[in-house]
Amino acid sequence: MIRIAKPKSQDIQALTALAKKTFIESHGHSAPESDIKNYLSNHYTIAKFEEELADLKNNYHLLFINEELAGFSKIIFNQPIAAVSDDKITKLERIYILEKFHGQKLGLSLFNFNCELAKANQQKGIWLFTWIENKRAINFYEKLGFVVVGDHNFKVSETHSNPNWQYYLAF
Repeated sequence: MIRIAKPKSQDIQALTALAKKTFIESHGHSAPESDIKNYLSNHYTIAKFEEELADLKNNYHLLFINEELAGFSKIIFNQPIAAVSDDKITKLERIYILEKFHGQKLGLSLFNFNCELAKANQQKGIWLFTWIENKRAINFYEKLGFVVVGDHNFKVSETHSNPNWQYYLAF
């Protein structure tokens, strides 16, 4: 059974561990190991997640399958981008599912949940960045109807950036 819920304070440690693991699964080979480790130690810490969860603009959700934590997402409402004229659009900043749960349509369930939440908050669309080498994610987003509207270099370290596509889906 799938359950999607907002994280509680007692979930922060599990969320941090999940975030690190899913980031490594998705992007661990995108940069030198030392750059990935440094990125995680600066951006994926309990303190950072406590700070982000305290900020009301951030909407985090955890996805459980049979009460096992399998993935998470983060969206931010009203995050305009240059390529879209409407400012009532949502940024899908993070959506990750553990590899062991791939192929079960859990990412789709979490994505649809976030879209419904965005629509309920009068958003007109949703956008995101994805690494151009993340073929699985690109296929997922393009099947959903996302279109490339720009690009972005995701800074992993002072010496390494990963090229990303900027995708947009109008509701």
